[in-house]
Amino acid sequence: MPFIRSLRARLLVAFLVVIGATLGTVAVAALLVGPGYFAEAMGHLPGDQMGQAMADATQAAFDDAMQRALVAATVIAVVSATVVSLAVAARIARPAATLAAAARRVAGGHYAERVPVEAPEELGALAASFNEMAGSLEATERRRLQLVGDVAHELRTPLTTLDGYLEGLEDGVIAPTAETWRLLRAETGRLTRLVNDLSELWRAEARQFALRIEPLDIAGLAREVADRFAPLAAPRSVRLDLRGGPAVAVADRDRVAQVLANYLSNALRHAPDGSAITVSATTRDGRVALAVADEGPGLSRDQLEAVFERFYRADPARSRASGGSGIGLAIVRALAAAMGGRAWAESPGPGRGATFVLELPAA
Repeated sequence: MPFIRSLRARLLVAFLVVIGATLGTVAVAALLVGPGYFAEAMGHLPGDQMGQAMADATQAAFDDAMQRALVAATVIAVVSATVVSLAVAARIARPAATLAAAARRVAGGHYAERVPVEAPEELGALAASFNEMAGSLEATERRRLQLVGDVAHELRTPLTTLDGYLEGLEDGVIAPTAETWRLLRAETGRLTRLVNDLSELWRAEARQFALRIEPLDIAGLAREVADRFAPLAAPRSVRLDLRGGPAVAVADRDRVAQVLANYLSNALRHAPDGSAITVSATTRDGRVALAVADEGPGLSRDQLEAVFERFYRADPARSRASGGSGIGLAIVRALAAAMGGRAWAESPGPGRGATFVLELPAA
């Protein structure tokens, strides 16, 4: 009996219970208390038989009228309760049924499903939350499919190279020279780096690593990391300038150094020879901003957000061997979120350099 268990039936029963209690109260007042007040109001003189007979007839007429009125009121109340409860139940049950049907479709993999947000406050909030959840699931599924496709694409190139050279070695077409072995070693190294980067990205996004959150001297750490990159910048006459005063954040030292190393590595990769890379640390409004600015090719408005996506390259012509795996900035954003901060990029436009920022809570 689906109807008996439905929301409409339960609301109808609730309305009938309320009406029953109300009518019961009225009946007690009308049938038990009312006649006494009526008899007192229709009082007659003692010994007046005619008056007594009239009072009895009037009392009987009063009782009969009260009973008829109560019966009529009960019928009207039950009918009204049924109509109102069905209308209210339909108003409430329809969005709930729509939401339940949409939830079943989402469970079946249709993540583009949405429900209209037009119900009362509570149901409207529930519908809005459902749409937000469905949107999040849709975005996650889209990223998953994109990740699978990207990983397959990224693995195909080194695997094809390895397979071709190994087949050539097996057939005797390619001589097993030192150069051949170096090339094979380089391709296996690319595969290893890609797998390690994917593992690091997964751990960062899933928060599957331990963070040692403590007060951290950002300026001092920036100086240490910049010193490690100085030998790489010197042959190209690229200057590493450190700016900003004391800045203390609450973060994990190793992870902040990892983020800064990624920023500096990207900046060195794109900075022109003889240019400058500026590393600055500033504190404002309870937040510490660590920024790395270069004088490279810059970024367009669309690229500012896209550079943090997996496998994205601002320069499509740059190979993975010289341009990295394309996962570093995705790891940076995940690490920043795990430490309670955020990461983003800024640029005046193409050809005008770019600035990558890591913002963290101040100590």
